[in-house]
Amino acid sequence: MLSKPFASKCLLSLLAIMASSAHADDPMNSEKMSDSKPNKEKICAIYPHLKDSYWLSVNYGMVSEAEKQQVELRVLEAGGYPNIGKQASQLVLCTKWGAEAIILGTVSPDAYHDNLSDWVGNTPVFATVNELTVSKEQQKVLKGTVGVDWYEMGFQVGEFLAKRHPKGSGKTSIALLLGPQSSGGTKPVALGFYDAIKSSDVEIEVSYWADNDKELQRNLVQQVIDEPDIQYIVGSAVAIEAAISELRAAGKTEEIGLISSYLSHGTYRGLLRNKVLFAPTDKMVEQGRLSVKQAVSYLRDQPYEIHSAPTIEALTPATLKDQIIADSLSPSEFRPVFSVNP
Repeated sequence: MLSKPFASKCLLSLLAIMASSAHADDPMNSEKMSDSKPNKEKICAIYPHLKDSYWLSVNYGMVSEAEKQQVELRVLEAGGYPNIGKQASQLVLCTKWGAEAIILGTVSPDAYHDNLSDWVGNTPVFATVNELTVSKEQQKVLKGTVGVDWYEMGFQVGEFLAKRHPKGSGKTSIALLLGPQSSGGTKPVALGFYDAIKSSDVEIEVSYWADNDKELQRNLVQQVIDEPDIQYIVGSAVAIEAAISELRAAGKTEEIGLISSYLSHGTYRGLLRNKVLFAPTDKMVEQGRLSVKQAVSYLRDQPYEIHSAPTIEALTPATLKDQIIADSLSPSEFRPVFSVNP
């Protein structure tokens, strides 16, 4: 038989357990407990492609910032600039997934000019890297943009050449391989480049256009190498990376100078080894971070800059600074990440 004090202790313990169990089973209490955990914001990012290290570096910036901000991130890529239909369907996928914000690297500036809301409904959109033009009516869903003026990128490239070969210095023949003719940032890059070389002795001997696919650009580089008197190849990072190895194979490394319209891991290595003469950087990693910050600030009702852009930096073999490279390129071991759920 139990002593009275011990029996009393057992009774008190039993009552405490029952009370605790009832408390846990209380649906109102469960709701309060779940409410105490903040829901992670869901952000969907869509890129034109992940074929080169440019968008890989944007991806790294977004992934690292999503982890820092403790938000859920889903990443999709359209497979190339011609794929407007595929990217439009990915916008729908983002909304079905439950995205509270969409970060869009558009395949074409005016791809969604009149119908962005048809694809995303009321989901807020944040344009990243590539210019996105929309009608006045569609501006209601476009809540922010991140990106530099690609005209300025092209102008800096042309200015570098124009200073080397001013008017009266003698004709300098170049080949232009900027990528797809009317997609991404190619058009403004070309316009900026044309304007910068107007008052110089730089002459465009040939221009070839193709998507930024390694094999397509390699084929164009091989055509250029067979052209007589070409002194420079000015091209996308994909073209210039291909040109480094093709010139070496053809024994023309010393004959043809290489200039990239933007930075990549390959062109950075080329700058380090004096194989590439010039490349501007629009700091891709930083752009990825800025885009996630924009979306998060909007979703959390915090102030943010509606239009945000890093400073374009001109890079030569003599002007490579560690911080600029860290803001531009993903770590060498980084591979594409399509889902973040911290």
